[in-house]
Amino acid sequence: MRGVVERLDLEGLGVVRDGRREVHVPFTAPGDVVEVKKWRRKKRTLIATDFEVVEPSPERTEPVCPYFGVCGGCLLQHIPYERQVEFKEEKLSTLLGMDIKVIPSPVIYGHRNRIDVVISTRGIGFRRRGTWWDAVDIEHCPVFGEVSGRILRSLREFIEDSKPSLYEIRRNEGFLRYIVIREGKFTGELMVNLVTSEGSLPERFPEYFDYADSIYWSVNRTQSDVSYGEIERFWKAEFIRERLDDVTYLIHPNSFFQTNSYQAVTLVRKVAELVDGDSVLDLYSGVGTFGVYLAKRGFKVEGIEVNPFAVEMANKNAELNGVEASFMVGEDRDVESLARYDTVIVDPPRAGLHPKLIRKILKDKPPSIVYVSCNPRTLAQNLEVLGEKYAVESAIGIDMFPHTPHVETVVKLKLKV
Repeated sequence: MRGVVERLDLEGLGVVRDGRREVHVPFTAPGDVVEVKKWRRKKRTLIATDFEVVEPSPERTEPVCPYFGVCGGCLLQHIPYERQVEFKEEKLSTLLGMDIKVIPSPVIYGHRNRIDVVISTRGIGFRRRGTWWDAVDIEHCPVFGEVSGRILRSLREFIEDSKPSLYEIRRNEGFLRYIVIREGKFTGELMVNLVTSEGSLPERFPEYFDYADSIYWSVNRTQSDVSYGEIERFWKAEFIRERLDDVTYLIHPNSFFQTNSYQAVTLVRKVAELVDGDSVLDLYSGVGTFGVYLAKRGFKVEGIEVNPFAVEMANKNAELNGVEASFMVGEDRDVESLARYDTVIVDPPRAGLHPKLIRKILKDKPPSIVYVSCNPRTLAQNLEVLGEKYAVESAIGIDMFPHTPHVETVVKLKLKV
């Protein structure tokens, strides 16, 4: 079938109509004329698997990354960034039923502070789009930055000299599995974490990365295809640091941190701006990204997080910054009383708030909630239920993820009088 891309769907795929049938085509832009040769059904949606852009749209721009279109990381590099932001505003408005502005990222290449690179017999790079068994061999990653090229060159030198076995993805065999690169964008500090299966790592390994501030070897002793493991050994610094305004955070290989440091600054500032009162509960507090930042500004902060290691890191970050904030291990829904806090911050995983927590919010009725969401679909579902007793006072989008259809949303809710 041949047709014109009418629009982007909510996942960033171009929509081509053939009578009553719609086919969703990746890497296309509104106005493209495409020839679709094959497609597959994913739930109720037809996804093109073999297609050609026969007449490019004038709306297109030239992608910066040479691997765009085959790598599974970015989907929208061919769309001008201003239009990407408009697309995300349209997406949020559709899903949430309100007009929401999206704050653009000040940096759209070199913005990611972490990438997980598979070291496989198929290639050293990222998964080929639409596969779990194949990889795209890359020299560097433009969305991470130039230092990625240096690290991957060093990795290839190590492989050439030491001849370790590489990951055979389909058979789940091989010693080397992943190299995870993390960088403090505001500090310039660099971490390299080599993830392997069980085995022996040559003693000279860290010499190939002597320019890094922190070098780790992690071992994945499970059958799972994951880019983390138990820490076997580290060289040089135990942590690298990132700095958001006047707050410094310690970064460990196994700790989560927002992947776009430039927009993480925007995010913590926005959350601080929306907090009411003095007493704050930081649910899903992680490594204290919000809690420590708020404590630095004089708020009385308590944080709750289910991951004990994240709590340990949050308390380290509080101590490092000389602030008083209490972070504890616990379930999001097990707080004794939400009513004693002026503001409750929630930053749940993609699945959204647990139903028990929503019921507790509606029962305890804290006066103010700041909801940080990475998934507008579950956010919309949660807001509908919370709307029984809460009104949306403000909502803003923050583009943490340029060149992808993903967007962060921050919503302030006030208890209805």
